[in-house]
Amino acid sequence: MGTVANVALINPPPISGVFHHHPYLPMGLAYLAAVLEEKGSQVTVLDCLAEGIDQNQLKQKLATINPDVIGINSMTPMTPSTLMAARGAKEACPSAAVVLGGPHATFMDKELLTVEPAVDVIVRGEGEVTFAELTKRIVNNVGLNTADGITYRHQNRIVQNQSRDYIQNLDDLPFPAYKHFPLEKYRLFGKLFFPVITSRGCPFQCNFCTTSRILGKQYRVRSPQNIGHELELLKREYGADSFTFYDDTLTLDKKRLYDICDEIKSRKLNIPWDCQTRADKVSEEMFTKMKNTNCQQVFFGIESGCQHVLDAVNKRTTVEQNESAIKMAKKSGLFVAISIILGYPGETAEMRKETFNFIRRVEPDDVYLCIATPYPGTELRKEVEQLGYKMSSDWSQYDTTTPVFENPLLSGEEALRLRKEFYNRFYSPKYVMRHMFKRNFYSRVMSRVAANHIVWRIKGR
Repeated sequence: MGTVANVALINPPPISGVFHHHPYLPMGLAYLAAVLEEKGSQVTVLDCLAEGIDQNQLKQKLATINPDVIGINSMTPMTPSTLMAARGAKEACPSAAVVLGGPHATFMDKELLTVEPAVDVIVRGEGEVTFAELTKRIVNNVGLNTADGITYRHQNRIVQNQSRDYIQNLDDLPFPAYKHFPLEKYRLFGKLFFPVITSRGCPFQCNFCTTSRILGKQYRVRSPQNIGHELELLKREYGADSFTFYDDTLTLDKKRLYDICDEIKSRKLNIPWDCQTRADKVSEEMFTKMKNTNCQQVFFGIESGCQHVLDAVNKRTTVEQNESAIKMAKKSGLFVAISIILGYPGETAEMRKETFNFIRRVEPDDVYLCIATPYPGTELRKEVEQLGYKMSSDWSQYDTTTPVFENPLLSGEEALRLRKEFYNRFYSPKYVMRHMFKRNFYSRVMSRVAANHIVWRIKGR
């Protein structure tokens, strides 16, 4: 049977020591915890962000737990705090293997191992099977040279093993173990939102996105029955107030979408849910079906109101398709949120004007106005490098709200000004009143968000 592994999983504290409310549960860590427990490991989750555990307290807790393996979440803007947590972990538990995983670690594996001696192993890509096997090898003193999907340090050199094959049957995965997380800390205006992923892989390759480069181009899916079981569990065991489907394109397969809706309906879940999708993968019939099972919000990655920019980001949609999809969704009574990228290389002031005119024309219910961010692993990053634009090496700034490269067509100051002015206009008292009294769950939440923005703006003056 081998030795039982004692594993600590960490959502690292902010490097600033200032803790902000974060309503999004770390689903990746919850999946890892569930898989490790299924394999017989003893698991402790230290959700520092939610529980207000600072770096010193983290070290104290790790010393008490004395784990064999310490896994740390690694998203790009969290990199400084992730590396600080790794150093603290190695100080507290010198004999433990410190492992990083996540999107940033996947693409920056060799660099991270080079700059931070406290990190022993990087898990690349889809992490559940790789991390479970790695843990077993570590506690049983089995070599790492034949473990797929990892990069590690061996005798003062960095070894990058071959990539692991993707999990083909996603139903084999246990449901995320949210029992390890302080769920009350994740409430937003008293409501508990649960993330759900029903598929992995993306057949589209937008230049700003890493999904297909981490999880592959092949579209792999969970069965509607398996999804229904998880949704029922989230409602029964954890008191979910809402489900957020994290799939890049939930509506990619029409029949499968309808089967998921039927599962929601037959189980009488009656909980608001939302999803994201593409404008070229929807129809009025779909929206009606979704609305009948209490879907209340749909999110479109619109990216731009200018066809030139859409083509530049390899979105493979048209301005007309985007406008039509938004109108269809609104007509169906759904709350419509969209994402827009500001300052993509080559975007001129006239092109931005087209985008802002597009937003005014289609009147979405919410807008995520993101500043173009060249994340590691993206085609966008390659473009910025080829253009010779200076990029920030401060990973904490890679949050889509901060300019991180010098764009000759849009200065960082101008980007921030445009974004600030946009939200000051968009989240108006009229917006608050329009959404406050709607029956839609997301309208009521966003009316509170908008009201808070107005209060913050007034206090800021």
